[in-house]
Amino acid sequence: MCTEEHAAMITGGDPTGIVTFQPDCYVLDLQEIDETQVAVVGGKGAHLGELSRIEGIRVPPGFCVTADAFRRIMGEAPSMDDRLDRLSRLNADDREAIRTLSAEIRRTLEGIAIPDDVAAAITLALARLGEQAAYAIRSSATAEDLPTASFAGQQDTYLNVVGPDAILQHVSRCWASLFTERAVTYRLRNGFDHRKVHMAVVVQQMVFPHAAGILFTADPVTSNRKVASVEASFGLGEALVSGLVNADLYKVRDGEIVAKAVATKQLAIHASPAGGTQQQTIDPAQQEQPALTEAQVVRLARLGRRIEAHFGRPQDIEWCLVGDGFEIVQSRPVTTLFPIPAASDPENHVYVSVGHQQMMTDPMKPLGLSLRQLTALPRMYEAGGRLFVDVIQGLASPATRGGILKALGKSDPLIGDALQTILERDDFIPSLPDEGPGGAPPRHAPAPIETDPAIVTELIERSQASNAALERNIRSKSGSALLHFILADIQELKRILFDPRSHQVYMGAMDASGWLNEKLQEWLGEKNAADTLTQSVPHNVTSQMGLALLDVADVIRPHPEVVAFLQDVEDEGFLDELATLAGGPEAREAIGAYLDKYGMRCVGEIDITRPRWSERPTTLVPLILGNIKNFEPGDGERRFEQGRKEALKKEQELLKRLRALPDGERKAEQTKRKIDRVQTFIGYREYPKYFIVSRYFVYKQALLEEAERLVQAHVLREKEDIFYLTFPELHDVVRTNQVDDQLICQRKHAFRSYQALTPPRVLTSEGEVIAGAYKRDDVPTGALIGLPVSGGTIDGRARVILDMAEADLEPGDILVTAYTDPSWSPLFVAIKGLVTEAGGLMTHGAVIAREYGLPAVVGVEHATRLIRDGQRIRLHGTDGYVEILP
Repeated sequence: MCTEEHAAMITGGDPTGIVTFQPDCYVLDLQEIDETQVAVVGGKGAHLGELSRIEGIRVPPGFCVTADAFRRIMGEAPSMDDRLDRLSRLNADDREAIRTLSAEIRRTLEGIAIPDDVAAAITLALARLGEQAAYAIRSSATAEDLPTASFAGQQDTYLNVVGPDAILQHVSRCWASLFTERAVTYRLRNGFDHRKVHMAVVVQQMVFPHAAGILFTADPVTSNRKVASVEASFGLGEALVSGLVNADLYKVRDGEIVAKAVATKQLAIHASPAGGTQQQTIDPAQQEQPALTEAQVVRLARLGRRIEAHFGRPQDIEWCLVGDGFEIVQSRPVTTLFPIPAASDPENHVYVSVGHQQMMTDPMKPLGLSLRQLTALPRMYEAGGRLFVDVIQGLASPATRGGILKALGKSDPLIGDALQTILERDDFIPSLPDEGPGGAPPRHAPAPIETDPAIVTELIERSQASNAALERNIRSKSGSALLHFILADIQELKRILFDPRSHQVYMGAMDASGWLNEKLQEWLGEKNAADTLTQSVPHNVTSQMGLALLDVADVIRPHPEVVAFLQDVEDEGFLDELATLAGGPEAREAIGAYLDKYGMRCVGEIDITRPRWSERPTTLVPLILGNIKNFEPGDGERRFEQGRKEALKKEQELLKRLRALPDGERKAEQTKRKIDRVQTFIGYREYPKYFIVSRYFVYKQALLEEAERLVQAHVLREKEDIFYLTFPELHDVVRTNQVDDQLICQRKHAFRSYQALTPPRVLTSEGEVIAGAYKRDDVPTGALIGLPVSGGTIDGRARVILDMAEADLEPGDILVTAYTDPSWSPLFVAIKGLVTEAGGLMTHGAVIAREYGLPAVVGVEHATRLIRDGQRIRLHGTDGYVEILP
């Protein structure tokens, strides 16, 4: 319907790789369209055009009114630029303002007469298909049905529209529906520019089906890519999509129905003789009849696999049963599935989340992922911006299976239960003989080590000396030599990190802690005794960091002019402005000294690309001001001393009670040795991560200097572009002075999409997310169950905080958040208890909570959604659950 000249494609700069057509082409037949033309006909139109090209797939005939027609209408709308400017400045939560302005824009668009040449192109296309046929008029936005954003249901569809005048009117309504309240809010929340999203319209012959529904080629509940899910109801699919009826549900795997549930279907939507649609009550005798035969279900699933193979990813497909054949009226990518780590073989794999162990479940950028993979053992796999380890070989071998289940289950019971669920299936994990190939040797307990504080001191001094040498030696390196130097230095990092003596220290502390909890409960009925015994231990760099910020507040508190200045700080260069204020030099020196020691830290610090406190010192300002407000001078030192006294008092009490038991002297002597061991060594548990993060920061500063050279040479557009390259890719860019700009754009787009995904604890190579459960019946009804990591029971106000920079805490608050890595520890001094969604017995939040004497429960699934900010809750840190109080 367009001339070859009009249909000439030009490449756009869009990160999705979309192409656009030259203007003034207002109508394209579906047969002329393929999936490259999203910018011309929108996501829905492009997918329908592509579907019509697949052999054996039937698509109702139709055409698209292209985005050029929409742009023409927008150009004729009065004051549209001003309105779009106002719309882009709105907050996504300002519903009233969005409702008012979007309605104003819709009225304007619907009131504009369709230009004669556009109307003529549409009526000519209708004449070819049949003017008096019934049509479905469907919006198709240019940012719709993309691999990373579906926009499903954001714009409007009109069914059973008859006659050219009615069709033209409904095309206008579809254009206007780009500015429904829900569509505008979706774009604001997902960062889409209103000016860059245009509206095409699909005009497609209606089909009048016996049954219709939705086919997911991956199970939308479990995410299993090998299980298709079919939902079916009588009549048009709108009854199902709008939630009016319950649908029949089938699960199909490898050509067989593996589960089915036939619903009672009381209503159906059918075409109305007068146009539009109407609800009809289904005859009671038919209500419990299946909408499809089982043979039809299997045939439909097979069609879905053909469509999925064509598009290369799982699909959400809308279908209609007409006669005994299926008509496909839409297919879009499923955007909510968590990606599967890439494997080099077709065998089964079981992936366990690294982020849930490291207390950092946010996505990481490619450079951060790459460096983490170079640094860590064992091998890690990437998916959705997160890292996973494959544990299937360990689970397959009887020699290692028990150890893996025990270690992971103790760290995170939900991971342990998920792995047990997979094992109980019998058909997923291969069974290896004890000495079979691939079976890892049994993990031995750490070698004996004496309880000597000098060992910890020596380990820390050696790490500090190594980091100091790195800082000296890296200064002279640039270009390829810098990348070679860092790659070689990573081996030094790994040598220190995996030093057997270092491993002996923190494993010895963990073993002693476990022994104390087990034996003292057995002998004295004392739960989690190690929690109190490990308060205020030496060498804990993370807890010292929180207390040190109290000392910074002590320096600033006497200077009201500095306090007032900090309350309005926004510029990262604020430290330089302090010099002119009374008390400013002292404040600057205190903050500077803190940054010298801890400035390499930040939220999500295992990702080298995250901005560090030294790079964004404003992050610390709210914490300092909170400490000034909530604490008294000297509270840092007093808190540490109070914790030390409580630990000593608990130790003396326990030993006294033990000596009163039969064989008490021996039990007390054993216990004393374990207490000494855990108090000497447990603080070092936090040091290896501090060492890694310190070293990463040195790498980062050097790499950013190199990136600046690449910017000056016009190789990169901005320094931070290196964050979207892997380490080997960055090495190639430095060597060749050439970069793939499109790859960087695609990586940025992918990273934004990963931020919307929730990473699973356990994922199989079939894409199935295995959700573990807590197996407990000793908690009150309605309680939120987690893992007890620091004892005590408290009531308080829940503060649900997802961004540390927005924390506004009062003494006595209970912090509820997704995870806490070491950077959160300065907040711990101001709270009364801790609840997190991720974490285990020895993750950083748990260790610091015990040291500060804070009751804590971690691993509480969906805590930040189930607990509302400001609610009163009761936290049972000893027993591992949270109650929401009236």
